[in-house]
Amino acid sequence: MKSGLTLTELNAGIAAVRENLRQLAEQAAADSGASNEDLNAARIAGQEKELAELTKLRDALLRK
Repeated sequence: MKSGLTLTELNAGIAAVRENLRQLAEQAAADSGASNEDLNAARIAGQEKELAELTKLRDALLRK
């Protein structure tokens, strides 16, 4: 993740990741089967990690 992003870009990225998480949660609720559950869990974990990174960058930028 680039740390040279603007506050606007970070907020847009955070909003996009939150929307992705919402959609993944809906997919997970609709899907069945162990392989789908594993794939959905991996996707959600990846998006949660990205959200944490973006939030950390935004918080650091706001502290400046």
